[in-house]
Amino acid sequence: MRVLNPKSSGNFFALRIGLLVWISVVLAACSSGTKREHSPQKTVPVTVGSVIQKEVPLQLRAIGTVEPYSVVTIKCQVGGELTRVYFTEGQEVTKGDLLFTIDPRPFEAALKEVEAKLEKDLAQVKQAKANLERDTALAENARVELRRYESLIEKGVVARQQYDKFRTDAEALKATVRADRAAVENAEATVLADKAAAENTKVQLGYCFIRSPIDGRTGSLIVQQGNIVKANDVNLVVINQITPSYVTFSVPEENLPEIMRYMAVAKLKMEATLPNDEKRPAQGILTFMDNAVDTATGSIRLKGTFKNKEKRLWPGQFVNVVLTLTVKPNAIVVPSRAIQAGQEGQYVFVVKPDQTVESRPVVVDRILNDETIVQKGLNPGETVVTDGQIRLRPGVKVEIITSSSTFGKSP
Repeated sequence: MRVLNPKSSGNFFALRIGLLVWISVVLAACSSGTKREHSPQKTVPVTVGSVIQKEVPLQLRAIGTVEPYSVVTIKCQVGGELTRVYFTEGQEVTKGDLLFTIDPRPFEAALKEVEAKLEKDLAQVKQAKANLERDTALAENARVELRRYESLIEKGVVARQQYDKFRTDAEALKATVRADRAAVENAEATVLADKAAAENTKVQLGYCFIRSPIDGRTGSLIVQQGNIVKANDVNLVVINQITPSYVTFSVPEENLPEIMRYMAVAKLKMEATLPNDEKRPAQGILTFMDNAVDTATGSIRLKGTFKNKEKRLWPGQFVNVVLTLTVKPNAIVVPSRAIQAGQEGQYVFVVKPDQTVESRPVVVDRILNDETIVQKGLNPGETVVTDGQIRLRPGVKVEIITSSSTFGKSP
């Protein structure tokens, strides 16, 4: 009978135990792999949007400032006491409304004095013309007498001395007529000077009554009633014409060729919205483009005219400006959130009929806020993923949910 060595028996037992453990691990791994292999693939929750075809306005957006259509600073053109103010601060006035009165009495007195002098000089003109008529008649009579005496002296009927006296008298009357004509011209010139002085005084008197030159709204009253003012010394009030109004804004210089191209075709429409009133944009027309680009900012200044009948635009306000260049028909449009950027360019995830996704490269024309115009890569009616792209890869199955659902939860 053979007796076993205890040491070799222990090694054999350990070898059997190790073999059993290895077989168990392999079987467990195979079982786990089989389970994973047969487990269903999880779906990824996403939100989607549609690819649509529609007319899209090509627009430029900027921040603008409202400016009055015209600004008039009222000053006095004559000095004196400001005796009356006919408006209240912030009042709407129309062209021709009386705003101020400066004490007119000194100018009324001066006008009366000038008018009295004018009447006196007119009388002198009449007197000078009467003298001219009288002396002209006497000169004519002397000329007739001189001719008659010339014929008589040739016949020897009258003395030479008597003929010389008539000739001297006729020459004197001619000189008197010339002097009378000069007197008439001088008197008429004086009258013209008096009339000019009267007109100037009337103008000065008219300056005492200051009227609004435009339709507009008055600002703060700078000089109060009762003050003594000097001609062209201080501003009395500023009037802003806000109906219509201007909206001024700037755009980058790279937009200049595009704007000029569309301006040559038609008038460009504008919209201006207040920050808290975006649902009611004011409508206007682009009416001005500056004649140079600002080299400091690389932008060009534009201005639009708005009727502003409701007076919602107020000078100095900041507004959101939308300048519509043209309307692009049959544009392919997708939600801007669907556009992704990768190493090879921009792309979108398109949801196929079997609820799996494919990555599709696209060529973007331009971005218009929440929408993007796509030149190439998509067709109308397709569905694109707008949120949840971070967990997607081509071929992954998706579950379309509403935007209010929470991402990351397993179905």
